[in-house]
Amino acid sequence: MMEEIRQATRLDAIEGRFDPWLLGVSIALACFGVVMVASSSIAIGEGLHVGPFYFLEKHLMFLAGGVALAMVAMRTELKFIEKYNQLLLLACFALLLLVFVPGLGVRVNGAKRWVNLVVLRFQVVEAVKVMYIVWLSSYLVRFRDEVNATWGAMLKPLGVAAGMVALLILQPDFGSLSLILAITAGMLILGGVHLPKMAAPVVIGLPILAAIAIAEPYRIRRFTSFWNPWSDPFDSGYQLTNALMAVGRGEFWGVGLGGSVQKLSYLPEAHTDFIMAVIAEELGFFGVCLVVAMYALLAGRAFWVGYKCVEMRRHFAGYIAFGIALWMSLQSFVSIGVNFGLLPTKGLTLPLISSGGSSVLMTCVALGLLLRVSYEYERAQRQVALLRGEAQRVSAGTPPTAQPAPADVAPVRGTSRLRPRIEPTLGVRKGA
Repeated sequence: MMEEIRQATRLDAIEGRFDPWLLGVSIALACFGVVMVASSSIAIGEGLHVGPFYFLEKHLMFLAGGVALAMVAMRTELKFIEKYNQLLLLACFALLLLVFVPGLGVRVNGAKRWVNLVVLRFQVVEAVKVMYIVWLSSYLVRFRDEVNATWGAMLKPLGVAAGMVALLILQPDFGSLSLILAITAGMLILGGVHLPKMAAPVVIGLPILAAIAIAEPYRIRRFTSFWNPWSDPFDSGYQLTNALMAVGRGEFWGVGLGGSVQKLSYLPEAHTDFIMAVIAEELGFFGVCLVVAMYALLAGRAFWVGYKCVEMRRHFAGYIAFGIALWMSLQSFVSIGVNFGLLPTKGLTLPLISSGGSSVLMTCVALGLLLRVSYEYERAQRQVALLRGEAQRVSAGTPPTAQPAPADVAPVRGTSRLRPRIEPTLGVRKGA
């Protein structure tokens, strides 16, 4: 009995490690974003008579808040988060409904996507993305077998996503609803859904989405101008033509940091939605490749961590990593594609690089969760290594206390109040 207590104490004392690749690329993207927001927003601040560094100061303030929230996420046990998954789903719908409450909802450029929190305007869908990924990860853990076998288990998350889509259409926010649907489909596929069954709702849903997309005249203009923006360069094609001119001026090495001409009141939203065009103009093809490489590393490493977690049967952690990887890769792809004329114009920020308080805050929270996943994966690896060592010593007839602790066990720095979930057990039974 005392040996079991000592073993449990040793397991609780083991600490993990945050993945250095994820941490490094997140810091690199954030620092690069600070530089590019400073470069792209000076002329805009002067034009609005708020000072040349107004948007940079706001960006730094939100980034500091995001880092603080990320540190909270990095220190929170995933088991604790998993306990409240149903409340997170309710919070998703509550936040999406808040924008329609008189006095709270704020309409900007014809869209009602923000709530007034006195000190800032918060775009609620950014928080919804994080909470929805956590809920869907928990759902896929609880109904892992049913999702592959039954229609009901597969259709439930699609129904939840459809409910959110309906609220986003009313705002309207076609870009975010497309992103949520794509994340849902991707996580269901990675969660083991039966693909032939999933084909049916996809075939039904795509024509409906197409009909919604062309229901508004401004969306039709966006699609037509996307095919040939030069046919109307001073109206529907204005944003894209100026973005393409910025990309063309950059050539291979760019015109130099701070040397962009298009950001001087020619390119709309140069510090937010079209910041990639400024990067292409100032840093050229080299800068574009650098940004794409950083996002590829972030998404690829997140998928790798998620795969390793699932392989270790830590499915909740693995699905969270998959969801965040899908979010970061899809949103960065759409944002870059819009800037280069590969996709119709849509207002999605470039994660961690574009200026935008809500996006910066919630992206930091998501990356904090991703780092927590990597920490708990590393901790589980060390705990499993300790269990293996104990099992080998017992089978060899050597008392456990006669051997030193394995070299890969982290030094004791305190014990966790939450007992970690060890998966797999590797066949080691209590009292062995």
